[in-house]
Amino acid sequence: MIIRVLAGLACTAALAAPAFAIDETVETEEGAVRLTTVAEGLEHPWGLAFLPEGGMLVTERPGRLRYVAADGTVSGPIAGVPQVDNRRQGGLLDVALDPDFASSRLVYLSYAEPGDGGTTSTAVARGTLSEDLTGLGGLEVIFSQRPKVQSTMHYGSRLVFDGNGHLFITTGERSHDQFRVQAQDLNSHLGKVIRIYPDGSVPEDNPFVGQEGALPEIWSYGHRNIQGAALHPETGALWINEHGPRGGDELNRIQEGGNYGWPLVTEGTEYSGAPINPPADLPPGLVEPIAYWVPSPAPSGLTFYDAAMFPGWQGDAFMGALAGTSLIRIDMDGDRAVGDEFLFTDFGMRIRDVVQGPDGALYLLTDEGNGQVLRVSAP
Repeated sequence: MIIRVLAGLACTAALAAPAFAIDETVETEEGAVRLTTVAEGLEHPWGLAFLPEGGMLVTERPGRLRYVAADGTVSGPIAGVPQVDNRRQGGLLDVALDPDFASSRLVYLSYAEPGDGGTTSTAVARGTLSEDLTGLGGLEVIFSQRPKVQSTMHYGSRLVFDGNGHLFITTGERSHDQFRVQAQDLNSHLGKVIRIYPDGSVPEDNPFVGQEGALPEIWSYGHRNIQGAALHPETGALWINEHGPRGGDELNRIQEGGNYGWPLVTEGTEYSGAPINPPADLPPGLVEPIAYWVPSPAPSGLTFYDAAMFPGWQGDAFMGALAGTSLIRIDMDGDRAVGDEFLFTDFGMRIRDVVQGPDGALYLLTDEGNGQVLRVSAP
């Protein structure tokens, strides 16, 4: 069932306030939590991955990867990252560890890959992280979105391993009218969820393998701009959030081969306010969202909470909000969204990513020129 959530948010983000160290107790519907700054001084951090030996890797959108120690110390840039196009929404984006990282040391990075004549695409590369955490070696590109286009918008770019040897990659439809129609085109990677093996090869059981005119990496299609993705801890299903246009941001449970409707149907409008009217001949079987938001909080980052620190949050989904400057808790009842709660709105921070840490706390990245790693823990 679709849950329509009407939140009192501005449709565009306010100018980002300067970062400041936080140590505050905040009341929520499930009781008090403590919000603290772990690290600061990061330039538009985008993705975060915890290392098994402690600390975390954090990407900065201008094109840097850094190690952040448990005490908040931020390293210098780690060498060996790919060249990125950091115009507008592009740059170095998500980071993920290989499921066998303890022995392989492989790190995966998604980014805006520059091409000829100002074109760009979402790409994913992997390299081996040195034991001293100073460099990536043997960098190889395992996925490059086709086609490359002249747009600096809507890269999607979350990376999720499914626990069965596959890597999911989310993409965007690159925003402009002439490109977004390709979200419905199976001969284009724009506006898709991609499923590959970690070396870039294609699983034979992908839904469009062998279909004439279809790219075999595609797992689902009809997406606008997917900036959050996570596996459900009980079912193992992939869930995503994606930006609508003016309104209509969505939470979706991804189905193999599913068509999620963009740009044919949406709960939003054009940025001009003009309606987006569905065509008379809609394709059958479009997948409806689990929840949508009007106006748009602009979601980014997604995780399901299943740790012991917050018993009342177990099973709930959390996503960052950029325009909404919040952490959004989505109250889940199985596969149904039954409500939401906007947290930390008074701080006015664009939340780019949210990750459950190995200690059971939630860790947030703030999308600012002086960005922070924040920790949400028991008081």
